[in-house]
Amino acid sequence: MISINLKKGVSVLYVIFVVSILFAISFGISGILIPQVKMLSEIGNSVVAFYAADSGIEKVLIGRQNPDLTPGYYNGYLSPDITYEVFVTKGSTVENPTDCPSNFYYCIKSIGTYQNTKRAIEINY
Repeated sequence: MISINLKKGVSVLYVIFVVSILFAISFGISGILIPQVKMLSEIGNSVVAFYAADSGIEKVLIGRQNPDLTPGYYNGYLSPDITYEVFVTKGSTVENPTDCPSNFYYCIKSIGTYQNTKRAIEINY
């Protein structure tokens, strides 16, 4: 009788050991997969934010046949939750140093935003 009870106790320990290993593996896999799934679901937001930034640059450049942009800040929205901000700086000179390199007339940076996702485009000409 003693040997039968001992075998039952070892079986219970073996089951607990196997179940704990399975739980550890499943928690490890879920820790890797959940952030990846979240990132994949936000890719669409990234594309919309990128096109909002592109629209901001186009709005600033539309109708400009000569390089006479007014340096400054421009903003706008395409819908209530899709916005853009555009920063125009003139090329750097000795008298007026800016972040824009001196070999360009203007540097234009546009930041598009959609549902807390931001993407930026910068052009220099």
